[in-house]
Amino acid sequence: MKAGWHKLPFDEAVVDESGGNLKTPQREFLAEGEFAVIDQGKELVSGYVNDRTRLCRSALPVVVFGDHTRCLKFVDFPFCMGADGIKVLRPKVNADVKYLYHYLRQLRLYDGGYDRHFKYLKRAEVVLPPLAEQRRIAEVLDRAEALRAKRRAALAQLDSLTQSLFLDLFGDPATNAKGFPTMPLASLVRDDDTINYGVVQPGDDLDEGVSLVRVGDLIDGKVKHSDLKRIAPSIEAAYKRSRLRGHEVLLVCVGATAGLVAIADETVRGFNIARAIARIPLADGSDPIFVAAYLRTDRAQRHFQNELRTVAQPTLNIKQICELPVVYPPLERQREFARRVRAVEKLKRAQRASLAELDALFATLQHRAFRGEL
Repeated sequence: MKAGWHKLPFDEAVVDESGGNLKTPQREFLAEGEFAVIDQGKELVSGYVNDRTRLCRSALPVVVFGDHTRCLKFVDFPFCMGADGIKVLRPKVNADVKYLYHYLRQLRLYDGGYDRHFKYLKRAEVVLPPLAEQRRIAEVLDRAEALRAKRRAALAQLDSLTQSLFLDLFGDPATNAKGFPTMPLASLVRDDDTINYGVVQPGDDLDEGVSLVRVGDLIDGKVKHSDLKRIAPSIEAAYKRSRLRGHEVLLVCVGATAGLVAIADETVRGFNIARAIARIPLADGSDPIFVAAYLRTDRAQRHFQNELRTVAQPTLNIKQICELPVVYPPLERQREFARRVRAVEKLKRAQRASLAELDALFATLQHRAFRGEL
């Protein structure tokens, strides 16, 4: 180890100051209030309260660890603790709290599902360089993290821009102030085809089989081609009706993500789909980018949620999907929307590429920082 650096067991380096604080159950969270509530969720702040007696009594700043979720948060403002599953941590020794936060973030903890993970964290050792070096490392990682945060914020703004474009061109489907005709989703389908489910029992994964699109393969509104399951051609042949041709919209119809939407373009032609996905083959008079965006609107999603039936899992049947009312603008306007969306997607690809580079840089900085090579 580098001269001046030392390593301590977790319990000798870090103290858990969670005990003795009042905790706030989620049902008591307010949308606004005087004091933030920190729980083990992904968001930094999960709600608010106005009761000063619930403030955490630890000196600030602290590191908050989600016992179930393994989320780590750096908190430097007065806060109240959520009801369950967080640990409030501070250094026992002469250490910088922000450095401790970055150090704990890079540890690879065992994933025990909804198990409590603090017991695994306590098995770790904490590498401690001199205090000045800790602060320098924390500053370098903070700057890199700030750049990543800006890229994520830019991507979020681009995501909201697509919704704004939809409302600008078509208005709110719930009111249809522009007076477009309304028709059932089934009327947008090719005359020689129908909305249908996919393969029920796909069998084993075969290297030379036919690609099968499953729910987990629908990422960011598209079909992710890597890691596709491949099924026996003899099994797939029995489901020719759900074989993809391109110019289709895919809708998850079974499970917790029912209502999730993606576009099947020409790159997935010849693939098939799993039973949990409905295939919507569009006639040439409909643009799939418009239809996919419409299916993501609050009006369409409320329709799906209201129609869900739960037996073993939440399920939408074909009849319910076919009957969805679609506020339907002229094809020229649909294509104008699609043109603008493609321009936004081009910007998003650039931002994602930049974020991927920053993520790789951050991982390299982390690796070097805690080995004394930064």
